[in-house]
Amino acid sequence: MSDPLAEIVALLQPGAPYSKVVSGAGAWRVERAETGQPFYCVILEGASRLAVSGNEALLLQRGDFVLIPAAYSFSMSGLEKESETGIDPLTVTMLPAETRHGNPGGPVNARLLVGHFTFGSPDATLLVSLMPQLVHIRGDQRLSSIVQLLTDEARAERPAREMILARLLEVLLLEALRSTVGETAPRGILRGLGDRRLVTAIRLLHEDPGKEWTVEQLAREAALSRSAFFHRFRRVMGLTPIEYLTSWRMALAKNLLGRGNAGMHEIAEQVGYGSASAFSTAFTRFVGLPPSKYAEQRIADTPRQPTF
Repeated sequence: MSDPLAEIVALLQPGAPYSKVVSGAGAWRVERAETGQPFYCVILEGASRLAVSGNEALLLQRGDFVLIPAAYSFSMSGLEKESETGIDPLTVTMLPAETRHGNPGGPVNARLLVGHFTFGSPDATLLVSLMPQLVHIRGDQRLSSIVQLLTDEARAERPAREMILARLLEVLLLEALRSTVGETAPRGILRGLGDRRLVTAIRLLHEDPGKEWTVEQLAREAALSRSAFFHRFRRVMGLTPIEYLTSWRMALAKNLLGRGNAGMHEIAEQVGYGSASAFSTAFTRFVGLPPSKYAEQRIADTPRQPTF
């Protein structure tokens, strides 16, 4: 049986090349206006408060992991009230091993590993839209073990430190998403995979995206009436079954076009269209560019590998 979460993450092509250790002392605050980048944070020591636009403020504790798949405006701050020292909470000081926020010489009340994931997929926006706006994990034993490895590595100055951190963060991303799967997850793929009726249908769509699926067929697999399945799928996933299937087909098609080693007819067959022209029409309607033009742009945008 297909593993939709693994397939989505593999198609996202995640990487974690950017990370740094930051600390807070006294009253401190960080405010960011991002451009939709995937932001993560691991609490190594102490505690802090995170406020993400559109969500209630979170109290973060040691061992917590937070992932924002598409971060826009958010702020992070310490728990201490502003003192009379006259030090601006937004003060930033570059120290040898970390970035200090707040009082440069005061005792540390929080230490964090923060950074950005990168998603190499050209369809990252679509795939990220299937995920929760905010992932917050606490008290997960497996995740805590990975966080401890990250903490040890972040504090050490050993060979290949940055490479090890990047690999551990990629594992942390997968584990965090897997830990979030369930009926209490926000609307999207992670909630859908936790729905005992819908999960079979979702897996079938991923296992054979080229099949001419109908809502009736999928409803039978989910042991629901057509109407009940349709409304439940849309409520849980945020898309109708056919909209989700089309989105997944287009994501696969973009990936195949980007590789440049498959013909248009072959791609059309793999993603469920009877002819290259039918595929071209559907792709153009969905993406806004004909497949051939899209492939040309992908090739032109791909950086050339250096020759030695």
